[in-house]
Amino acid sequence: MQLKVKPQDRYKNTKVLITGGLGFIGSTLARRLVELGSKVTVVDSLVPEYGGNLFNIHGIENKMKVNISDVRDRYSINYLVQNQDIIFNLAGTLSHIDSMIDPFTDLEINVTSQISILEACRKNNPETRIIYAGTRNQYGKAKYLPVDENHPLTPTDVNGINCIAGEYYHLLYNEVHGIKACSLRLTNTFGPRHQMKHPRQGVLNWFLRQIIDGEEIKLYGSGDQIRDINYVDDVVNAFLLVGASNNVWGKVYNLGGISVSLKEFVKAAIKIYGKGKYTVIPFPPERKKIEIGDYIADYSKITKALSWKPKVNLESGIEKTFKYYEKYKEFYW
Repeated sequence: MQLKVKPQDRYKNTKVLITGGLGFIGSTLARRLVELGSKVTVVDSLVPEYGGNLFNIHGIENKMKVNISDVRDRYSINYLVQNQDIIFNLAGTLSHIDSMIDPFTDLEINVTSQISILEACRKNNPETRIIYAGTRNQYGKAKYLPVDENHPLTPTDVNGINCIAGEYYHLLYNEVHGIKACSLRLTNTFGPRHQMKHPRQGVLNWFLRQIIDGEEIKLYGSGDQIRDINYVDDVVNAFLLVGASNNVWGKVYNLGGISVSLKEFVKAAIKIYGKGKYTVIPFPPERKKIEIGDYIADYSKITKALSWKPKVNLESGIEKTFKYYEKYKEFYW
């Protein structure tokens, strides 16, 4: 039986904390929650490389609380989780390459800090609900397609291993300590408010920057690697549906959407923008070792549970993203 939930009924006057709340998905979620009448607090470290950006909440700064703090700071987190009805836990790093170069920082942010958040909830707010942002990186190279939630977890990099640990801690605290926790395994997400200074947290937005700047895009391998792509608004809708539900706790759900090759994504973007160019080059050795090949998600589980499906098509998402960055380029480049 499908469960239909109206987020607007759940979130009005609800106290919500978003970790990583000045980042790409976190700030987009914060904007929606402000519209829904929630009492929103965002926490973000504003580490330059990670994507936090105060401009992401431009226009709604006075409608929410902003705390500049690192989730690795246990004293800060102990305070911030108090009295929060729902916590959207989006703080984390996503870079495959960075995790291989500096595994200890990845461990601190994606594992140690997750335990700190959960312990803070256990001690100070055990009645809260917490939704964890997992990732397709946890699966590694697909052994079959589409990838469902029962697929083996065999990541190709340190980041994937640490994200598995972060997710499992949430599920453990749900089971043992009764803290309602759920994980969404996100796939490649693009759209406005993504950091645009480097490609290490996702190449899709980086491709769009290169097109805007008139640079030649370099696709590794053949460029035919398939990725399952979500526009950010669809991802935010999934978070809102999960946070409003009573039947998701202790469970894991894939998100997924438009399955296209990287080359097809670039071609679509060039067509929409009216100019641009790309070339195909061999994989650098450090990237070849961690390349996952094709990835297509089976998201039927969350569709059955919450009637969630992606609604924004590829062309519309790309067009909206181009328009945003053309207007606000100075705040992201």
